[in-house]
Amino acid sequence: MWAIISALIEGLVLGGLARLLIPGNQHIPLWVTMILGMIGAMIGNGVAYLFGVADTGGIDWWRHLFQLGAAIVVIATVAPLWAGARKR
Repeated sequence: MWAIISALIEGLVLGGLARLLIPGNQHIPLWVTMILGMIGAMIGNGVAYLFGVADTGGIDWWRHLFQLGAAIVVIATVAPLWAGARKR
């Protein structure tokens, strides 16, 4: 149960940070932001694993940066698609 709750919180935090760092407005609801942030976290974890920095002693700064970068890419890609689909 805690894994689900922490994944939701992490997705919300990463998605929110990604939306703050992307210029302009992203017209997507909060629940989509959270899901896209969770997807970015999973992609970032995979990239960190490939680079060998997924589990280090202490805080995994590189893993978090990869997660945030992936969330930015995912939200920047999906937000215009979501807005275009809502206009129809």
